[in-house]
Amino acid sequence: MNTNTQADYAAFILRVSTGILFLAHGLMKVFTFTIPGTVGFFESLGLPGFLAYLTIIAELGGGALLILGIGTRLVSLALIPVLLGATWAHAGNGWSFSAAGGGWEYPLFWTVAQASLVLLGAGAYAVRIPALQKSLGQFA
Repeated sequence: MNTNTQADYAAFILRVSTGILFLAHGLMKVFTFTIPGTVGFFESLGLPGFLAYLTIIAELGGGALLILGIGTRLVSLALIPVLLGATWAHAGNGWSFSAAGGGWEYPLFWTVAQASLVLLGAGAYAVRIPALQKSLGQFA
């Protein structure tokens, strides 16, 4: 018997779609902008270059974990600072993300989407790992 609610299916759609977007953005930093190019961009913003590596790892790892539904609440919470950093990085380009250099509305919306997943949880079709659920409780 299926006990999933509409909210479980909504969380599943939000979790997988944002997970795919995180993977796409992480892969773009690796293969399109290149890792040295991404490091250079971060440094041009006055940020330490190592944050580029952490961002790439967060986007790739977080994206994969979201798609699978592993530790969704904790992963989404951990990705919020990355998104707030992206909002800050794009703030000088105006509101619309279609502006030159991309504006701040898209990363801010994405932040709200991750905050929603912190509240909703993994939803339907998530990988359930009993040991992880036991240790993380409601954040699994």
